[in-house]
Amino acid sequence: MNKDLLYSASIMCANLLRLEGELAALEAAGCDELHFDVMDGQFVPNITLGFDFIKAVRSYTSLPCSAHLMIERPERYIERFVEAGCHSVTVHVEACTHAHRVLNQIKAAGATSGIAINPATALTKLDYLLDSADRVLVMAVDPGFTGQTILKGTFDRVRILHENLRYRKLDVRIEVDGNITVRNAAILANLGASILDCGTSSIFDGRPPGEALADFREKVALERKIV
Repeated sequence: MNKDLLYSASIMCANLLRLEGELAALEAAGCDELHFDVMDGQFVPNITLGFDFIKAVRSYTSLPCSAHLMIERPERYIERFVEAGCHSVTVHVEACTHAHRVLNQIKAAGATSGIAINPATALTKLDYLLDSADRVLVMAVDPGFTGQTILKGTFDRVRILHENLRYRKLDVRIEVDGNITVRNAAILANLGASILDCGTSSIFDGRPPGEALADFREKVALERKIV
């Protein structure tokens, strides 16, 4: 269960007018993957990104692409996101009538499978899905918008989930999305998170993103020793 800490850059927070340069800078800085928040205006009150956008990004980078589908009935679009270039697709347990079937659908399409869970949803909703998931995305804020403050219960949820996965000897990564500051990142990593979705609180803060990522990674490593 000991895993390297991966940094996933949240593209909805990037400067889209300078995206080609930002992608190159992130890749040069050793970014682990690109995170695409896909929203439909139904499951969450916002609309962002899509197949064609992801496909266009893939033509400018060799970084792995992960789609976080905050949409209703995601099973309708799994294959299209994989065809667009996503190596991983994550769906919300709250948005799936048959979540187990959707996770298997993702794997059958050739991607790794992820299940996301909102802050107010009990972790027990995941109990019979963990065997079919490659990652669990714990939402640290209410989904839909950037700039929120982490909900304090997130830390306990990550700890409990990590203990559950370790007890069951499941090789599943814990991903966290929302207000990933240096201190929050360090605490979450020490509690068992191994993928951090980095947005405006971490690497898209006005600085060149490659420089910001390198600085953020270094500070998190130091902070983990003292929290």
